[in-house]
Amino acid sequence: DVLPSPEGPVPAVSITEIRQYLRAQGIPFHDGYSCLHTPSLFTGGREDPPPPAAASGPYTLFIDKMTGSFLCTATLAEGTWQDFQANVELRHRGVPPAGSEEPEESTRRAREDARCIWDRALPLWELLDEDETNKTKAMFGISLVTDATLKRFGVRYLRTAKSLVFPWFSPRDATLKGLKLLRVEKKGDAIAYVEETLPRFDSYHNLFGLPLIGRRDAELVLTGWELDALALHQATGVASLALPRGSTCLPPALLPYLEQFKRITLWLGEDLRSWEAAKLFARKLSLKRCSLVRPGDLQPRPLEALNQGLNLTKILRAALPASHKSIVSFRQLREEVFGELANTEQVAGVKWARFPELNKLLKGHRRGELTVFTGPTGSGKTTFISEYALDLCMQGVCTLWGSFEINNVRLAKIMLTQFAAQRLEDQLELYDEWADRFEDLPLYFMTFHGQQNIKTVIDTMQHAVYMYDITHVVVDNLQFMMGQEHLSVDR
Repeated sequence: DVLPSPEGPVPAVSITEIRQYLRAQGIPFHDGYSCLHTPSLFTGGREDPPPPAAASGPYTLFIDKMTGSFLCTATLAEGTWQDFQANVELRHRGVPPAGSEEPEESTRRAREDARCIWDRALPLWELLDEDETNKTKAMFGISLVTDATLKRFGVRYLRTAKSLVFPWFSPRDATLKGLKLLRVEKKGDAIAYVEETLPRFDSYHNLFGLPLIGRRDAELVLTGWELDALALHQATGVASLALPRGSTCLPPALLPYLEQFKRITLWLGEDLRSWEAAKLFARKLSLKRCSLVRPGDLQPRPLEALNQGLNLTKILRAALPASHKSIVSFRQLREEVFGELANTEQVAGVKWARFPELNKLLKGHRRGELTVFTGPTGSGKTTFISEYALDLCMQGVCTLWGSFEINNVRLAKIMLTQFAAQRLEDQLELYDEWADRFEDLPLYFMTFHGQQNIKTVIDTMQHAVYMYDITHVVVDNLQFMMGQEHLSVDR
């Protein structure tokens, strides 16, 4: 995915400007946690006058406070802040606003494929016999999840692929918009879960369980996995949703659907990476309404907690508020310090799979640290770092590349070759298969080339961190980024 190019960067808009504009246009709004709520321009008949100062009816249009992009949850119309202003202008001239466009061809195809799979999949409680049902449930570790829970969430099973099927229904009209397939792979004694989505990951904005949320629900638990949402709801009765990519990222497009909740508890997983991600997401969701479940022996992920017979309600009650005051005592830090001592391996960061020697030197990739690689021209810095970054990216570390020296097409070619671990020039028939798998990585490129103004680059990075939860940025190389005019200033 390519971020907005420097020729036409996304014009930054501040929350103050958004509020001033809405007031000037007489559009009523109220302040939410991460969005402003206004009446929708897209609902109602064509003859509607411009929205009056005190509009009746629900406020179904949400404007993101960070980026200004909007989403109308009633019609699913969405766009940038500039699109919103254009629609308001059209409204004043009596032109009906453009609704949500027809989905792109690829999205439409993905939905048709999803529909075919969905029709072939069987409800998990209606397999041939009890024995097959029990074996299937045991394979996914959900023997304790009841048929009623599976039925409520609409989970199905696809025999041919030995996969669980989780639906994505439109919150507006309950049509099927996509699916996630989950299968189990045995690697020796360990088991790994493999996920696949239709449509592809970057346009898969599902919050699994959303259609079951009632208008009056004010408390929510956000999990990182569909099976965790099932376990949580069954054990506690609390509204629970699963993020589409687990603890990898929380796409801003989902924030409007989370605005109604006064309290959100993040229980993403059982390792320190999930804990770091939960702290990051809480900032996006507004700290004052978020609580976090700290990973630990007695607080594993929800499904594991259910299987171990732990009291999930008690764990939720013990969740820590996300907003820390500016001054804390050691008593408040005590658990965190214990966590760091007990999980020294995880604290050291994400290990490289391909570079065991590097793990000895750097221990792993940690957030908030800067590593500088130096070497003469042509010594292989770019080749090495693309492999070094790819290694982390394949483990779910969201990565942003800023290559000022070689262009993105060449860089992507190098990385794809490293990813496939073979020369694709000689086997072009394999290209699509590898490109599809490569496309699912949480990898983004900045479109700068040659010398750049540092402020523009930093702004782009900040935008990427908000939009895609980037935790690893690669800049290649500093000399190019700095250009000549900076050499006189303090480096």
